This record gives sequence, C-alpha cells and structure tokens, in this order.
Amino acid sequence: MQVKHLLLIAILALTAACSSKEVVDENLSEVELYQQAQTDLDNNSYTAATAKLKALESRYPFGRYADQAQLELIYANYKNAEPEAAKSAAERFIRLHPQHPNVDYAYYLKGLTSFDQDVGLLARFLPLDMTKRDPGAARDSYNEFAQLTSRYPNSRYAPDAKQRMIYLRNLLASYEIHVADYYLTRQAYVAAANRGRYVVENFQETPSVGDGLAVMVEAYQRLHLDELANTSLETLKLNYPNHSSLVDGQFVPRVAEADNRSWASKATLGLIESRPPLPPGETRANQDIMKQYQDAKDSIPAELKPQDGDAVEEEQHEAEGSNDDRSWFSYMTFGVFD
Repeated sequence: MQVKHLLLIAILALTAACSSKEVVDENLSEVELYQQAQTDLDNNSYTAATAKLKALESRYPFGRYADQAQLELIYANYKNAEPEAAKSAAERFIRLHPQHPNVDYAYYLKGLTSFDQDVGLLARFLPLDMTKRDPGAARDSYNEFAQLTSRYPNSRYAPDAKQRMIYLRNLLASYEIHVADYYLTRQAYVAAANRGRYVVENFQETPSVGDGLAVMVEAYQRLHLDELANTSLETLKLNYPNHSSLVDGQFVPRVAEADNRSWASKATLGLIESRPPLPPGETRANQDIMKQYQDAKDSIPAELKPQDGDAVEEEQHEAEGSNDDRSWFSYMTFGVFD
C-alpha cells in the first residue's frame, strides 16, 4: 500500500470522527435510550452508541440500566479505538461496583484494550515486529489479565486471558533479547549480561531463555570472565543443545567482535597504528606513560647508569616506593617531571 493511500485513509477517518458529533434527543426515556444504544452497537455505530450510553448514565444514574450502560460504555469505547476512554470507564466501574457479578468483564476489557493498543493503523498494513516496539502497553495488558485470573479464576474470560498472557510473556522476553543484542553491538557487555540473566530468571518456559543464556555466554567471554562464561555455556548445551549459537557443539557469537582500531589503521589495512588490543584493565594512556619512562631510562649514558649493586638497590627502591618528601606537583604528575 502506497503512502498516499495511508494518508487518504487517515484523512477520511479524521474527517468522519470530527463530523460525527451525535445529538441525543432530550425527550427519550431510559428504555428508549438503552434500546437505541443497543441498535447502534449492533450496527457498529460506536460513536452514536457512546453518546447515548453517556446520556443514559447522566440522566438516569439510579435507573435499571445504569450499571449495564457503564459496562457497555467500556465496550463501545474499546471498539471505537479510544483506549484511554475505555480504560478510564473500566477503572470507574471497578471502583464503583467492586462486588458486581459482571465486574470480571470490566477487568477483561481493560486488559484487552491495552492488548490492542499498539495495533494501530500502520500496524495493520505494515509488517512491524511487535517484539521491537515499546512494551509498555504489553506489560500493562499482562498485569491487567493477571489481576483478572488471580481474582476471578473461574471467570468465563479467564481461559482467553491466560492464552493472551502466554503470548505477552513471550513478547516481553523477546524484547529483552533485542535490547541485550543492542548492548552487545554497543560493547556494553555488563548491561547485556544483566539483560540475559533477567530473561533466564524471570521468563522461564519461554523460547527466549536459550537466547538469554547465549547472550550471557557472549558477554562474559568479552569481559574475560571465563568461569561465568563456561558455566553459562554448559547450561546452554545441556538445556538447548540445538540452539542456533551452537555449531557442532561449539559456541558461535551472535554479534561479531567490534573493531576498535582507528580510521587510519582501518584505511591502511593496519599499516598505520596497528597496535594490539589492550589487555583487561589496561589503558592507552598508561602504556604511553610507561613508554616515555622507559625511553627516558634507556637514553641515560652508560657512564651515568648505576653499577649492578646500585641497580638492584634502585629497582627495590622503585618497587617499594620512595619515602622522601615529594611536592604536590610530583604526586599529580606521577613523578614524570621530577
């Protein structure tokens, strides 16, 4: 579908929403309002039904159809793609009628509204991966369905809510793996390992647990934490021997190791600035200072260098540290300019 077609649909939808302001006859009785609202719901005229249900609730707050009008107002707002209004109406009904025999329906519609909140106009026509989108609405929907199943386990809506919770749990776990992969590409290995461990600990029995273990193995290997990496790898092999990261029993990283060379080294294929990678805990600045110190030491004339006995004493003195009084400038520059 072309972009102009999407824009046309959006304009028509906006025009219809703005031009469909329903005017409710003030002379209608409670029964007539309710019957007309039911007719509008059957005809999928949810905007007209919403207007009549609101009028019924405001004109006859203690009538025989007041409670039912509040419930059906939740449904009308949900079908009319007004998620905030639907959730607000559901929360209001739950607060006003906590012991109502149909309060489980309000919980169910509240969760269903959050479940469908991310499925907008673009998601219907474009192949979007829901596991890579903001999981806020999915997390809300999971928590709301969890309230329904825990408070009303025998509700007629509980089986459907449980199936949706399984889907949402898998979606949330996949989202965490996408975030962990992003951290791996950014070389944030501690954050990646934490995300992988979070999936393993909190999303058991989901397909993403194996991916979480693979992320932990790769992150720990990059951090040179061999013991943790080996433990995670053995767990992965034991529980997920057919995982995509295992090829002939050997672990294959999901993300290629980053090339931290300078642009000059990359452009000249390593002829310029082809310095080896740093060991753990080492820095380029520390290496440069040590090189300057060694060059200065090597440039001392032979006749000025200490004899063998003096050299041993000097090395011991350097290893133990000098106890002489030094200036603050000497301490700030680590003795380079002494």
